[in-house]
Formats: sequence, structure tokens, C-alpha cells
Amino acid sequence: MDDKYIFLINKEQQSTRLDLVLSLQFEEISRSFVQKLIETGNVKINGESCLLKKYKVREGDCIEINIPKPKELNIEAENIPIDIVYEDDDVLVVNKPRGMVVHPAAGNETGTLVNAIMYHCGDRLSSINGIIRPGIVHRIDKDTSGLLVIAKNDAAHESLSKQLAEHSVTRRYEALIFDNLNEDEGTVNEPLSRDPANRLRYAVVHDKNSKRAVTHWKVIKRFGRFTLIEARLETGRTHQIRVHMSYIKHPLVGDMLYGPRKQPFDVSGQLLHAKKLGFIHPKTGEYMEFETQRPEIFDKVLEKLENHT
Repeated sequence: MDDKYIFLINKEQQSTRLDLVLSLQFEEISRSFVQKLIETGNVKINGESCLLKKYKVREGDCIEINIPKPKELNIEAENIPIDIVYEDDDVLVVNKPRGMVVHPAAGNETGTLVNAIMYHCGDRLSSINGIIRPGIVHRIDKDTSGLLVIAKNDAAHESLSKQLAEHSVTRRYEALIFDNLNEDEGTVNEPLSRDPANRLRYAVVHDKNSKRAVTHWKVIKRFGRFTLIEARLETGRTHQIRVHMSYIKHPLVGDMLYGPRKQPFDVSGQLLHAKKLGFIHPKTGEYMEFETQRPEIFDKVLEKLENHT
């Protein structure tokens, strides 16, 4: 059965091209695949098929998109360079670049982290999450850079998954957000679920289907209209940091899904970096912690801010 999604265009999205609006809503699929869906009649606006990818959406437009189920994803190993931070027989820690999707999906079957680690590891990956997500224990968004741990066997996968469920894994991020926070540190403890107004996004929702979500943050440096923060995840929900910071009126710079459409610094995609990752090694029982530097684009924005303060 195909996947069908319906959402309304808000004021922020008005006058944006249809293909751009959809590619921002569906971060895990490529813009070329979105354009193909439009051209093949899989997108309706206010009940009528729309074949124009350049159509400028209007506030209140009801968009209906149908994503055909793939017959079968053919996941192949690809010789894609990956930044390996640590590796042994049980785990692989990688520094995922900004712009790389973690695992294949409809419209994005190649160029993912999974394609890369399949080439690097061969059949030495856990099988718990199936053929589409071999070795994948947790994930970060396409435009989020930073550290991920990969399980190279099922025993390692089970151990790491248990640690994640018990919230004992250290996960610290750096993010650049809009405006100045009044406090030096704080906690957002608000449950998350699908946004009732737009099922493609997540939102703070208080109902029986919501999941507990806790984000601790502290200020690293203030730049007047912008603030660099560290965010520590107590839970790990989809888009958690992005939704929580937007909820307290401090969306991430570059985040066009949860922040303003017009972004400064010519940045597309949230400035969010998974800087620190710590866990107990599945076999040795030793606590291991890794840290990595922000990507160049993030540092260039901070350099601009430093020069103007």
C-alpha cells in the first residue's frame, strides 16, 4: 500500500515553489524524486492533480502527496569515503557529514551512510534492523553532522539498543539558534508526537500517543541575535532538539522546517552537530567517549559572528 500524506500550507511557506516545499517536508528523499512524483500525478492541490513543480503555493492550499511503495529496495555497497573515528570487531564510530542520509528510502537508495558502511564492513554488520538498516542502532537527520555508532554484530546491537533505551548513552550536540536566551541553561521537558496540523512534522503534543522527550541545554556563547548552545539529549526522539528549541521560540539557524523560511548566512539545513558520543563497549564493558569537530560550514558562520561582535 502506498504512503499518503496531507498537509496545509502556512503563511511562512506561501509563494514557495511546490517542489521546494515538498523537499523540505520530506528531508529523507531527494528533490529530483519529489519532482518525479509531481510529474507523474502523485501530488494534488486542493483535490486537483498538479503537474507543475514550479507552482507557487498559497496559504491554505491543501497538499496531498502519494508516495508509491517501492517494489523492493536494492541496497548496494558503494565506495563512499567515510570518516571513521573508531573501529574494532564489535562497533564502528563514524563522523557523518552534513547532507548525508543515514539509510536508504524511496527516492534515496544510493549515497547513504548504509551504502558506505556496507562497502567498508561487508557482511560484518548486525542484521537486527534488516537489509535496509544493517548495523544502524540510532540515526541523525540528513543535515545534522556528527557522531554515530554502528553495530557490527547482533550482540553489540542489542547492548547498544538497551543503553539507548535506558538513556545511559552520552549524546551532546552543538547548535546555533536564533536570538538570545535569557538564562544560561535550562531544560525542555515536553512530549513529542506527529504534528496534528502537518503529519510530516513533529510537535509538542499532549495526548496519549505522545512520547516523553527531554532536552537539556546550556549557552556556550552569545552573539546578540544568535546563540551557540550545547544540547544534551536525555531521550532521542525524531527531530527532538529542532522541535524543542523551536517550541521555546529559538529555532535552529538553517532549519527551514521548524524555523523561518528566510535564513541568514545563505545556509540551508540546520546548524546542528552531534559533537560527543559515549557508551559502554558491548564486549569489554569499558566506557568509551568520542568527540569530533564542527563541520567547516558551521565554523564559517561562527567566524562571521565573531567578526561582527
